[in-house]
Amino acid sequence: MTFNRKYSTRYSVIVLWFLFSFSYILSAQKSDSTTAKIYNFGGAVTIQSKGISTIPNLTLGKPAAVFDMKIGRKLTFEPQFRFALDGKPWAMVFWWRYYGSIGKKFKLTLHTNYSFSYKPMTYFTSTGTSQEIIRTTRYLVGALAPSYQFNKHFGVGLYLFYNYGIEKFITRNTYMASFRTSISNIPVTKNITARLNPEIYYLKMDNKDGVYLNTTLLISKKNFPFSISALINKPIKSNIASEYNFLWNAGLIYSFNNMYVVKR
Repeated sequence: MTFNRKYSTRYSVIVLWFLFSFSYILSAQKSDSTTAKIYNFGGAVTIQSKGISTIPNLTLGKPAAVFDMKIGRKLTFEPQFRFALDGKPWAMVFWWRYYGSIGKKFKLTLHTNYSFSYKPMTYFTSTGTSQEIIRTTRYLVGALAPSYQFNKHFGVGLYLFYNYGIEKFITRNTYMASFRTSISNIPVTKNITARLNPEIYYLKMDNKDGVYLNTTLLISKKNFPFSISALINKPIKSNIASEYNFLWNAGLIYSFNNMYVVKR
């Protein structure tokens, strides 16, 4: 029963923190001007063939569902909930992002999150019987993402990322530096377009490191809520331990985006 009370309390704290963040961002942005402004509330549900992460030891490796939400304008709260399709939690990530820009082409996004990662483990009792438990680890993240959009088809950017593992038995310091390109509005048919995002990144986890190639493909139809994604991730040179030398993933995405007006 101690185990159940422990996790019940933890999930209660998560839910309360989520509600606080949700209400805070509404009140903070509501008071930033006396004029009416348009805000966004959107989200997406993604069914993945293989839950994948750019950080190897956080990859699930089996079918998963990912729920994304986004509320705000320049300052946004973007929680993400990841589950295996059997219902077991994979991760919960509570993102705060600030979207800044200089002119129409240069953008700078600041990211931070507090996240939980869950991993099923087998525990053997004193009587020799086995029991499955879910181990929770916690992380604090900060990231910086400048980008430049040359035109509607091509853009480049950097992604600088730091992840601090709170528990002492996990990787404590993770660094990532990524160079990203975006090839957008690739015509497939009259109303269907594709977007390709090749990326090369350097990853350092405590005293181990590696260089990886990551590419994402998204195919979508104008004014249609469903889209298809595919992703591959391949280490070029790495000594970071991983169960997978080559990762791939296919996904079906349902997305929505609503707007609301706040008046004072």
